[in-house]
Amino acid sequence: MPIHASAVIDSKAEIDGSAEIGPFVIIDGPVRIGPRVRIYPGAYVNGWTEIDEDCEIHPHAVVGHLPQDFHFQGERSFCKVGAGTIVREHATIHRGTQPESTTKLGKNCFLLANAHVGHNCELGDNVKVYNNALVAGHAIVNDNVIISAAGMVHQFCRIGENAFVAAGARIKQDLPPYMIGAFESTCVSYNAIGLRRSGLFTPDEISEVRRAFRALYRTRLAFTTAVELFRESVTQRTGRRILEFIATPSRLGIIRGRRGADDAEFADDAQTSCEGAPAQ
Repeated sequence: MPIHASAVIDSKAEIDGSAEIGPFVIIDGPVRIGPRVRIYPGAYVNGWTEIDEDCEIHPHAVVGHLPQDFHFQGERSFCKVGAGTIVREHATIHRGTQPESTTKLGKNCFLLANAHVGHNCELGDNVKVYNNALVAGHAIVNDNVIISAAGMVHQFCRIGENAFVAAGARIKQDLPPYMIGAFESTCVSYNAIGLRRSGLFTPDEISEVRRAFRALYRTRLAFTTAVELFRESVTQRTGRRILEFIATPSRLGIIRGRRGADDAEFADDAQTSCEGAPAQ
């Protein structure tokens, strides 16, 4: 088992024989490390943490440490990292606050340097959290979401699948699937580039997302009225999913757009928000 002699491994830890543990790594507590996991020098893994197969934990990352929550009383709680996830330098993932609660990351997530995922968060598969981006406690981030550099997601927020959080955005309310959140918690466009690159959606499904954005965020109608009018015209799974997300009980409410902005202004926002975005 390739464990460096300088690594400090708790006797309660379970480490697969194919895992690689680098110099000065600390594994503290009943951590479970799966097959072919590579933990780079100086990383710290703590508590009741499970790291599934083929993950990478890079130098000085912290996974499963105590939550940053004044209410935490030291009870047992969990952190689970899905297969193929990459956690880059100085990124942090904290375990749950409430007894027996869990922070969960899905498969093939990618946390870039200095990214933070707070206690009790739930990230779906293929979520990307870019450099210095912050996801606060109890947030739910669904599959294929990108949170760009220095983006911030408020505690208890929900981010729908295939959504895009622009660089430096502060998202304080729920962002529906397939939309772009930017600036001070504002929906500025739909994620045209991400949807097209993903290969997961037909042209008709993408067109329905565009219609949803126009119906909900380029209108002067009350949001609830706009939702009901849009409901009457839905024909695709993307439209149905947007309505389902909006109908789900929310602690913070659904993000709003900018009333009165013209088409050119919204087009410019969308281009700026998606500039250089990688395939989702």
